[in-house]
Amino acid sequence: MRELHDLSAPLLQMEGIDKSFPGVRALSGVSLELHAGEVLALVGENGAGKSTLIKVLAGAHRPDSGRIQMAGLEVHIHNPADAQRNGVAVIYQEFNLIPALTVRENIFLGRERTRAGFISAQREQHEASRLFASLGLHIAPDSICRELTVAQQQAVEIVKALSLHARIVVMDEPTAALTLSEVERLFSIIRGLKAQGLGILYISHRLDEVLAIADRIMVLRDGECVGTHRVQDITRMQLIEFMVGRKLEQEFPRRQAVLGEDRLVVRNLRRGSKVRDVSFTIRRGEIVGLTGLVGAGRTEMARLIFGADRRDAGSIELDGRRLDIRNPADAIQGGIALLTEDRKGQGLMLGRSVRENFALPNLFRFTRCGLLRGHSERRAFNAYAEDLAIKITDAEQAAKYLSGGNQQKLLLARWLERNCEAVIFDEPTRGIDVAAKCEVYRLIQRLATQGKAILIISSELLEVLGLSDRILVMHQGRVAGEIRDVANATQRQIMALAVGDTGS
Repeated sequence: MRELHDLSAPLLQMEGIDKSFPGVRALSGVSLELHAGEVLALVGENGAGKSTLIKVLAGAHRPDSGRIQMAGLEVHIHNPADAQRNGVAVIYQEFNLIPALTVRENIFLGRERTRAGFISAQREQHEASRLFASLGLHIAPDSICRELTVAQQQAVEIVKALSLHARIVVMDEPTAALTLSEVERLFSIIRGLKAQGLGILYISHRLDEVLAIADRIMVLRDGECVGTHRVQDITRMQLIEFMVGRKLEQEFPRRQAVLGEDRLVVRNLRRGSKVRDVSFTIRRGEIVGLTGLVGAGRTEMARLIFGADRRDAGSIELDGRRLDIRNPADAIQGGIALLTEDRKGQGLMLGRSVRENFALPNLFRFTRCGLLRGHSERRAFNAYAEDLAIKITDAEQAAKYLSGGNQQKLLLARWLERNCEAVIFDEPTRGIDVAAKCEVYRLIQRLATQGKAILIISSELLEVLGLSDRILVMHQGRVAGEIRDVANATQRQIMALAVGDTGS
């Protein structure tokens, strides 16, 4: 890493950064300052310019104009190697580790410590242990990376950055796959990095976490910086309004729930130790929130209801009819839909068009005598695209090019056409920006108003509290408790049930 030039200057200054792609101006005169021992959060909707700005800093994109200074000295970053030499490390949401190698081998890959032409494993082991200890971590350097938890792999990425003598660490959606306890551990590590004088650029859609860990927050909108604020000077709602560019009445739209008879009834659902005798009921027009720690059995339970996994015992009823669900086709035929948490891996065929993805479970509606009626298919899809405000270039656009929020709305359009009466949303807003979240919330509430039975599985406690008429909390495969007075419930109350503290 280059020597620091002016210790009184900001650790990083990016001034007047412009970047355009064919037909799109991604950044327009963006400037930022990052100081040593500071966490600067970058927030904004998808497409606001956050990723482009970080890729300029990381050397993946070259800016059309503007300059970068580090500790008062102008630097030229033309490629990732330049960024690394200047002390910049980027930890992406998808880790850059080789699963079959050890922790030590991943940390020093391409920079092996050698003695007399041979790799000095002992020297690397000692240095890796020292770096982990500096963060208060205990991870064995000879552990195989694929055997580590997501949080431990993330820690390896952080230690790898420290081994490169990074002074600026960029974290892109670092908590997306972490449990609540792992998030707290990550925040402890970040505070340790601050104490060592590093500067942290923190990118996240989770505003409660941003407000908890950042010193300052920079808001990007349509490729421009619309403000940088000290965290103590801004509220969550003000932050949302800066991001979307308009005043919002509230993040979670109010509705007057009108509940009817029981619709979805689950009794004594069981699969091994993952799901143990789970029972609950959802009424007509009711939104039930389901939460708990990662590994509590939430997604496993949803997959059993949808027939994606075979249950050991239990029954499922919809509108008084007992359903024999042995696979997802049975569930769909019975009137149950699942919007999976992994919309890219399990929900969509990314290489196929949005029209084809929409029609996939609805082909019987668009065929006659075994022939597909393309006109009817396109007409139905276009109606939902307009109604749900799905942003596409045309119906033949590949699903992989849609933003996360529009991919989620595409999945929802699929199930609306199927007219399923019970809809399960598993992490419905994971990885989508705040404006798209508000749209998804309104769509969920609209379904409830139409009398559907809605189950929302979410790790975001504010989301569960803001949307639900009733909350179920799972712990070690069981429903540990139920919260009926949602208006007066707290995150602390939910967490007590999630960790098994039923006496609190």
